[in-house]
Amino acid sequence: MPAAEPPAAATPVSAAEAAKLFADLASCPALVLAVSGGPDSTALLVLAVRWRAQLRRGPKLLAVTVDHGLRPGSAAEAKAVGRLAVTLKVEHRIMRWSGQKPATGLQAAARAARYALLAKAARQAGARHILTAHTSDDQAETVLFRLARGSGLAGLAGMARIAPLPAGETGRRPGRLSRQEPHSDPARELLLVRPFLALSKARLIATLRADDIPFADDPSNTDPRFTRARLRQVMPLLAAEGLDAQKLSLLARRAARTEAAVESAVTAALPRVSPTQWSNSGRIMLDYGRLEDLPAEVALRLLGRAIARVGQEGDLELGKLEVLFEALKARNEGRERFRRTLAGAVVTLKGGQLAVERAPARRQRRP
Repeated sequence: MPAAEPPAAATPVSAAEAAKLFADLASCPALVLAVSGGPDSTALLVLAVRWRAQLRRGPKLLAVTVDHGLRPGSAAEAKAVGRLAVTLKVEHRIMRWSGQKPATGLQAAARAARYALLAKAARQAGARHILTAHTSDDQAETVLFRLARGSGLAGLAGMARIAPLPAGETGRRPGRLSRQEPHSDPARELLLVRPFLALSKARLIATLRADDIPFADDPSNTDPRFTRARLRQVMPLLAAEGLDAQKLSLLARRAARTEAAVESAVTAALPRVSPTQWSNSGRIMLDYGRLEDLPAEVALRLLGRAIARVGQEGDLELGKLEVLFEALKARNEGRERFRRTLAGAVVTLKGGQLAVERAPARRQRRP
């Protein structure tokens, strides 16, 4: 299905507006632009080039197209991006996803591969920032997607304008808490930048139409096998009831603001509940009396931080953490010893002290 024509009210993004969207990136040595060839990413390439042309000094731009090799036309689309990049005088690179493709979870695997290849290109180019063309429409879909999967407040905050790109990750799954990595170097981590989160897809299409710039249409965007494609079909019905992309994006901004406040409260409470320095694998001790006195959400998250720090079985599921937390509160008024295992960590309550430590390795059964 071809991309819809923009509504009559959709206006192209002006050069002045684009300059504001990219302004905080002017001092970067290099920027990687993720350009698939679709309307959103093509607009990212065009507008970034226009912004860069206005600067005396500025970052080097590198357009990168990831060819997943999942459709017959993907190679031709990648080459079309290359031809446009040549006309815009921007270096272009095609990164191919090779190897065996999974039979299930294909979109998640493709997303992981895309970010891994973009990260590789960024490191080769000496760039720390990878720009994607996510719009307010994408933000709305993300909020609905995570709401449907029972996400917590962090998930409903949607996508941030600037966020770290964890090594080998696409970002944590909705409803999961990622492990803390205390020894990572923030100055060296790669960052995802989404300058178009406040813009609609219609405005980007209008920008391309105004200058007769061609773009591709990915049929997977309307493939009903994929959840996001089905959500796109529902969006017009929700918009008719007032729940449009702008309202969902507003919810995401408010959730992000509240999320930041709660996380700040957790950080402030931590030294009172656990005054000793946390190690990455050793035992963490929490004063359970003081933990109980905290607001429930703050206490839950503080406990989750401890489990995520010492656990060794991947991301911590929020739902499972909530079950453990409720069981802890429901114990027999301190007379009952409490011991549970979650996400590779053992949580033990005894004598008013809550110990969180790494679970012993599981014994493998002999054949």
